[in-house]
Amino acid sequence: MKSQDIAIVGILLAIGAIVRYLSLVIPGPIVSNLVIAFYSLAVILVIPTFTETIGIGVVAGIVCALLSHSIFPPANLISEPVGAVACLLTYKAFKNKLSIAPALSTLVGTLASGITFVLVAMLLVAPDIIAKFTTMGAFAGAVVPIVVLTAVANAIIAQILYLPASKVLARGKE
Repeated sequence: MKSQDIAIVGILLAIGAIVRYLSLVIPGPIVSNLVIAFYSLAVILVIPTFTETIGIGVVAGIVCALLSHSIFPPANLISEPVGAVACLLTYKAFKNKLSIAPALSTLVGTLASGITFVLVAMLLVAPDIIAKFTTMGAFAGAVVPIVVLTAVANAIIAQILYLPASKVLARGKE
């Protein structure tokens, strides 16, 4: 990855971290994760290698784990690399076929990340989940709709930011 690409990824992850940090003031057990929108945008703009994408996901996972008040923050260390890879694969498949490839890629990446998070949490902290929810199904039923709404919001954000961000990057390459 070129130093310019590293800077782009770093800046977008930093923006995502700041937005995530500011969102923690919103009361409630679950907060939307806009870090995903910004690392998805980074993946879409830079189109890193598979290994680099996993690295972006790991850094995003660390950020999310540190700035989380979820039921099991370490699950982000697994879910964010999964989301980043899903975003990359989706974008590569559709970048020349659909004008909404950034939105679709971010949607798929957010869904992959969110569902992975739910599954990891269900597997590793089942007693805590049962203490707060009557069943595992109740937990999934409460969290999955939030994942879907977050995925839609992230997709819209990434699509809106993609055009101006890609123009700025293209200007720097002239």
